[in-house]
Amino acid sequence: MLHIRFIYETNMGIVNIDDDLHDQIRRASGVSCRSINAQAAFWIKIGMLCEMNPTRSFNEIVSRELRAAGVVEKAIMAPSP
Repeated sequence: MLHIRFIYETNMGIVNIDDDLHDQIRRASGVSCRSINAQAAFWIKIGMLCEMNPTRSFNEIVSRELRAAGVVEKAIMAPSP
């Protein structure tokens, strides 16, 4: 049986998702150290960007977004033996 619940109320309205998806968002949020709302927002944003850029990989999209946010990549140095 499919149950629909609302989990997000924003200035723009309510987003309804089914229980199984909510459970997956909850589990993923624990792994990624995000709130449930932040995890859902991340998946929505990345999904939208993937649809808008179908030839780019997930890693390319995330790298582009990080650079656009001003995150600077630094070289990782291996410890000396």
